[in-house]
Amino acid sequence: MNDTCFDLLVIGGGASGACVAYEAISRGLKVALLEGHDLSGGTSSRSTKLLHGGVRYLELAFKTADTAQLRLVREALLERGHWLKQAPFLAHRLELALPTEGLIGQLYYRFGLGMYDALSGRSGIGSSRLLSRSLLHEALPDLRSDVSGGVAYSDGQFDDARLNLLMALSAEQHGAVVRTRTTVVELEKDSHGKVCGAISESADGRRERWQARVVVNATGIHSDALRRMAEPGCQERMLTSRGVHLVLKQRLCPQHIGLLLPSTDDGRVLFMLPFFGRTLVGTTDTPCSQTQAAVPSEQEQSYLLDYVKRWFPDLNSIDIGSCWAGGRPLLKPADADVNSSRVVREHEVETLPSGLVSVMGGKWTTCRPMAVDTLTAVAEQLGQSLPPAKELPLIGSDADPLQTPRLLIAQRSTLQELLPKSPRQSEQIEHLENGHGLNAAALVNSWSEEEREPLSTVMPVCRGELRHAVQKEKAKSVTDVLARRTRLAMVDRDEAQRLAPVVTEILEQCGQGDSTPLELKL
Repeated sequence: MNDTCFDLLVIGGGASGACVAYEAISRGLKVALLEGHDLSGGTSSRSTKLLHGGVRYLELAFKTADTAQLRLVREALLERGHWLKQAPFLAHRLELALPTEGLIGQLYYRFGLGMYDALSGRSGIGSSRLLSRSLLHEALPDLRSDVSGGVAYSDGQFDDARLNLLMALSAEQHGAVVRTRTTVVELEKDSHGKVCGAISESADGRRERWQARVVVNATGIHSDALRRMAEPGCQERMLTSRGVHLVLKQRLCPQHIGLLLPSTDDGRVLFMLPFFGRTLVGTTDTPCSQTQAAVPSEQEQSYLLDYVKRWFPDLNSIDIGSCWAGGRPLLKPADADVNSSRVVREHEVETLPSGLVSVMGGKWTTCRPMAVDTLTAVAEQLGQSLPPAKELPLIGSDADPLQTPRLLIAQRSTLQELLPKSPRQSEQIEHLENGHGLNAAALVNSWSEEEREPLSTVMPVCRGELRHAVQKEKAKSVTDVLARRTRLAMVDRDEAQRLAPVVTEILEQCGQGDSTPLELKL
């Protein structure tokens, strides 16, 4: 049993849990983070990969005169700017084209996107612009010929799984205890009925006690299960909506300008985005049970493919490299019944009478405000104010994040000397820097020449990178390595399956028992 008493025990290693741990460590708290599976193993690795305020939410805010929605868009746009600055190797600006119908449609969206730009203030990343027919078809050459023009605007695109991972590992580097494959099976209470810790069970059946002054529930779509563990009679607050994504082998966005369809037949927004040299298509929005959250239906896949065919009708064939689904944690108002459709994308931090603090709802882009609000509730439970946050650079970034882009450029000459001389060397350099930032050169220098050789033409992963994922990044299965530490399985499942034996061999060499064949449940 663990004799350490932590200030804060965070349960859940997705974006919200990792960010709570990261922010708590920066404020001097003693933190433990427990994850029942893999870091970002659920919803947090299955997003649309956009850091955005939400064009759809802005439109709704104006149509319904909802100032709360407007505030949410503003908050998300500021957070978009934060992550683009803090992790420039994981996140980058992405321009998206929004096709319009006629002059009125073009002016409508141009005005709306001008407001979107204005809301970002000093965190803006580029002004929206009109696209003539020729500019639009130059950016998206396979787009159907009757589209006469559009508007382009900017948002952020990022590697969700690696940002999640690096927040957790950065917290660990500065003193947090981070455990994966460690499931909480019981919450402990003191003589006053207050939650004071938890009992966990590891994959090998070993149980351990975790004492903590405050326990935070950051389990996303599974939040109600832990809330019921604390107070069996508490009202359920979560609903789940499944979002399905396809990755097409076709490169429909050759100039790295994505496509936003602002209104489908059923009123949804659809994206077609550049993604590792291929095209990411998403997303659906289907109410489902928690058990079905990661299971794409044939109907949803057909729905997405139908829109690809509508907008790119001259494609001879459509080849799917990968498909995955994730469950959005939709938060019901506290006074709503279990079947209510009154769900929002806002977040809420709840403190039950037993003292369990739960952070619920929200979206990836706003994980940091969610974490800060959670720590406000934690401070109330501790009965003390928390000190200001210290600067805590993300692993792979410089102590001064503004210097990171310059240093990444300087690092490339070192990587050119270290990596195999081949036509794909520049691609491998970009790949390694995108995953490891300023640590890329030191990592490559620690690998043998054989370990530096690319193993795939789809993505230039190498054996050294795969071994590092197992030895230093808590990867314990083939899926951990190929779907989340690298994104190969998210891009091309068949290619990931081909490399599964290589990863299995590395897992066995590193003493990991969970080296089962690749079962990509995305």
